[in-house]
Amino acid sequence: MNQATATREILWNISHTWVMYLLFVISLGIAAYGFYQRLVVWKKGLPLDRFDQPLKRIGKVLTHAAAQQRTVREKYAAVFHTLIYTGFIILTIATTVVALDYDFGFSIMQGAFYLYFQSFIVDVFGALVMVGVLIAAYRRLITKPRKLVYTDEAVWILAAIFAIALTGFLIEGWRIAATNDPWGAWSPFGYLVAKVSAATMSVDAMRLLHLITWWGHAVLVFGFIAVAPYTKMAHVVMAPLNIYTASLKPIGANLKFLDIDKAMETGDKLGINALSSFTWKDLADFDACTECGRCTSVCPANTVGKELSPRDIILDLQGLMHRSAKTVSEMADFNDPIINAVPSTSPEALWQCTTCAACVEACPVFIEQMPKIVDMRRFLVMEEANFPDTMADAVTSMETRGHPFKGTQATRIDWTDGLNVKTINDARDAEVILWVGCGGALIERNQKVSRSIAQLLQKANVNFAILGREEKCTGDPARRIGNEFLFEMLAKENTERLNKYGVKKIITSCPHCFNTFRNEYPQYGGNYEVFHHSEYLARLVNEGKLQPSDKLDKKITFHDPCYLGRHNDVYDAPRQLVQISAKRGLTEVAQSRNNSFCCGGGGGMSFVDEPKDKRVNQERARQLLDTGADIVAVGCPFCTTMLEDGINARKGDRDVKVMDVSELLWQAVQSKETS
Repeated sequence: MNQATATREILWNISHTWVMYLLFVISLGIAAYGFYQRLVVWKKGLPLDRFDQPLKRIGKVLTHAAAQQRTVREKYAAVFHTLIYTGFIILTIATTVVALDYDFGFSIMQGAFYLYFQSFIVDVFGALVMVGVLIAAYRRLITKPRKLVYTDEAVWILAAIFAIALTGFLIEGWRIAATNDPWGAWSPFGYLVAKVSAATMSVDAMRLLHLITWWGHAVLVFGFIAVAPYTKMAHVVMAPLNIYTASLKPIGANLKFLDIDKAMETGDKLGINALSSFTWKDLADFDACTECGRCTSVCPANTVGKELSPRDIILDLQGLMHRSAKTVSEMADFNDPIINAVPSTSPEALWQCTTCAACVEACPVFIEQMPKIVDMRRFLVMEEANFPDTMADAVTSMETRGHPFKGTQATRIDWTDGLNVKTINDARDAEVILWVGCGGALIERNQKVSRSIAQLLQKANVNFAILGREEKCTGDPARRIGNEFLFEMLAKENTERLNKYGVKKIITSCPHCFNTFRNEYPQYGGNYEVFHHSEYLARLVNEGKLQPSDKLDKKITFHDPCYLGRHNDVYDAPRQLVQISAKRGLTEVAQSRNNSFCCGGGGGMSFVDEPKDKRVNQERARQLLDTGADIVAVGCPFCTTMLEDGINARKGDRDVKVMDVSELLWQAVQSKETS
């Protein structure tokens, strides 16, 4: 026999194959009904269009479901998940090949393809599945990381996968030995079973064990298919679907638009306190959760010991959803309150969120945890007026004074003393508006940053202006706290004023303002070309309009602001400013770029006095100090305030400064005579 005729008898030793087909159809029917039940539940959610731009969505599925881009970020989990996942793909292809040959007469189980793929490659990947299961079991049963959810179901799933792979090798080995298969060595692990069995068992015994184990293997496989939709294995289907229907917008654009006027007319509740108020995609998110715990492991509030757990919120709401949907037609409980229904949705936990979106960025199946938290905050604020007192003070100040800083005596233009900065009234021909922001104008420390930016723009001969006393808060703190009334009022007022002056371009040093202008004001008629100051200044450097002449000889690290980086994918511009301002370049902190750790100031948390032993800014300060840096570079007024406080509490005798990237650049571009 030559290589061209290499093959084997399909379904050797098996009769009554109609039973196999019957079991297969039954298992598919049970599985289909399981997914149908989920679909019926999701349809109870509010409508949302997540099927536009199919090519982009398919690309997202290929990147994150097929290539597992987010999953492989965590090295240990990446190893076992990749082994199991790719192994199952290969085994599924191999089974399909057998069916095409046996049932449809394609005659492809022969020759080189049979030897190289159907024998050798399939055998290797089957073994890798078993290795992956053992690694996963070791993690779940021995090392037990805190972020995982520990259930008997997870253990049984691993055991079932291992048993499916093991029985596959046993029946392969007994077939090879009993038939004296001349091509058996091409299946190395089955061949090993064959050698051991041939030395210890008779052919009749192997035939009997093969028959019994073959049907046991079939029952295991079909049973696994049948029960998958009723277990966490549903993610095999749910994950690609959830990734396909994920938002294509930047994370910072994903808070739901709330039509307050319509809600007031219809009497609808503002915010969310019932499953019936979620969209179908929110409900699908609950079902898509794989219990990996990555969202909670990167949550800054949870890291410092607070109650907030994005994982538990999703899983607890998943449990409420399925308990409420006892049958596919009985959904009355969907209107029951969800806030405080489970510990994870207590107001105390919800108010600990910094809206940093680390949870959203980390999730391998693209669950949107943070927007759901904000939706529940909206209910607490607008329906129950239930939020922390210090947040209430900030909201009141925004309502009455146009900024969140209660008690400040500074004005919007104090920082301009001696700089000859023009307001828009005096410079209608300005090509760009410098939006100073509340933090940049009213906090003394950040006024130095605003001065640096203005001086850099003047040095580069940029024709810019400010709104001055006409500038008001963009409403970001109000929206993240949950007061959509106030956000809408400020958004409409600001867009009306900016449009009146014909503003087209805006520079801002505040990533929160940047995000609001870029992603949220278009809903209110505010369409502007928006630049974070690091982007605009980097462009001026690249154009030769700003030339560094006196670089700092200090070790510098950079802290990525959440609303600049994760929310809007701006990572390189601020780093470029550090690189051109420092002789030693940039020293990266361990958690940087999309993996950055929040300063603790977002989501209204800069207005909350945290417990001394659970302060997010001090944990981030520790990480930054661990780099050994002399200077921590930042690009956000909230980060400046929060990190100066955290570093001063942690630095001990070290001389460590927090400086905005514009301050670094201003020092670097000044001539030696004027510096």
